[in-house]
Amino acid sequence: MDHQNQELESKSRSSSFRRLSGVGSSRRHSFGLLSAQNDEDDDVIENESVSEAGDIGDRALNSSRASISGRSHFSLDNVVPIRGDDSFHAVIESQAEKNDEKEVPWLLEYVTCLLSLAVFGILGVLARYCLQKLFGPGVIGATSDQNYMYLDLPSNMVGSFLMGWLGVVFKGDISKVSNQLAIGLTTGFLGSLTTFSGWNQKMLDLSAEGEWTFAVLGIFIGFFLVAFSIIFGIETAKGFKGLLVRLNTRINTPGACVSDKFHYLVCFTLTLVIMLGLLWGIFGIFEVKEFRNGGAKPQLFLACLVGPFGVWIRFFLARLNGRGLGKNGALKWMPFGTLAANVLAACVMAALATLKKAVRTTNCETVASGVQFGLLGCLSTVSTFIAEFNAMRESKNTWRGYAYAATTFFISFILGTLIYSVPVWARGYD
Repeated sequence: MDHQNQELESKSRSSSFRRLSGVGSSRRHSFGLLSAQNDEDDDVIENESVSEAGDIGDRALNSSRASISGRSHFSLDNVVPIRGDDSFHAVIESQAEKNDEKEVPWLLEYVTCLLSLAVFGILGVLARYCLQKLFGPGVIGATSDQNYMYLDLPSNMVGSFLMGWLGVVFKGDISKVSNQLAIGLTTGFLGSLTTFSGWNQKMLDLSAEGEWTFAVLGIFIGFFLVAFSIIFGIETAKGFKGLLVRLNTRINTPGACVSDKFHYLVCFTLTLVIMLGLLWGIFGIFEVKEFRNGGAKPQLFLACLVGPFGVWIRFFLARLNGRGLGKNGALKWMPFGTLAANVLAACVMAALATLKKAVRTTNCETVASGVQFGLLGCLSTVSTFIAEFNAMRESKNTWRGYAYAATTFFISFILGTLIYSVPVWARGYD
């Protein structure tokens, strides 16, 4: 009898152990799935933060409208003012603002965005030209075509610093005023103030002349300076914003005070149309008068005429950022839109540089240099590139930032060498 009882107890214990093991295994499996899901969610959030730090093109307008349409709808007839008149009026104003936002046509928003990119892009070209002259051999003499302190280094540093202010810390506040204004300032002005293709071409010029040490130093020192510039910009902007908070100073957004968003956007659009018309008209007249004389002036005027087209192309390519490759979206962390814009501009820049070496005429020099400085200078960007790098550097996958930077420089320099340096060496161009 005792023997039978022992067998029953043994079977009962083994059965209980199997059940507990099954439960433990199930829990471990559940925890494993939960951990994998959390890692996947973290990766998605990280990819989105990198895209938002840089540029996503017209998807920014679409996502803004989607967030508006996705809000819960309610009727004022169902609202009961149970906590006083102030709460009731706040609800009414909130609902009125939503209705105003919904009434703005998407086409008007899109056209305004393109106009904003064009106007601020031209202003970025002019600012880059002024910084070149200010820090170049003629005035301060800090930069030169003959060493690693290339002519566009000051504009790349200033643009990266301002990106920390306008494109990172205060981007949300500017977007509350106008999405078009935020896109114009970051993608338009700062993207055109900085140029990756000009940077890459100067390093190709040095390598083609045999100055490989200067070329390598120009890449590494230039990259360190622009990376430090955006970090310095972010930290100073955070400090200034914190000071405003401590002083109890609220950043007022004019857009929030305008009840009719449609009329506000129409006024902004008309202002941009007038500005773009004046800029293109003035620079078009000057270009016609100065074209035959050659030199820096007609090159600058032509650059201002064609610069907006470079900004628009980069804006459209930015749709590829955060999308990845293929149907499954592989490598979503890689900003392929910015990468494509910088590599494409660097390759065309190298081709035009080769053309100028082969065709030594004043007209060819004027047209090619104008397109290089304007169209390609605006097509490529350092401010967005370094903002994306900084976002990756601050993430848990720090290596992605350096992989992205290395990929951009390697592809651009290798292709530029094949397009520019090899013909220069083979044909003996001066």
